[in-house]
Amino acid sequence: MASVIPVIFILAVVLGLIACGYLFVPKGPHQTTIRTAIMLTLASCYLMWMVTYMAQLHPLISKS
Repeated sequence: MASVIPVIFILAVVLGLIACGYLFVPKGPHQTTIRTAIMLTLASCYLMWMVTYMAQLHPLISKS
């Protein structure tokens, strides 16, 4: 159960950053593009971190 706590904590941090990115992007002709880029970047970084973290906790090949 201890391996789930960092994943959920980092998820909450990333969701907070996504919300800040959505709310604080200045208005302009490229506002939607900038918002989308920020959200996709943060989501991709989180997914890559989570997959790497979980792979280290539960390796497919264990050392005997």
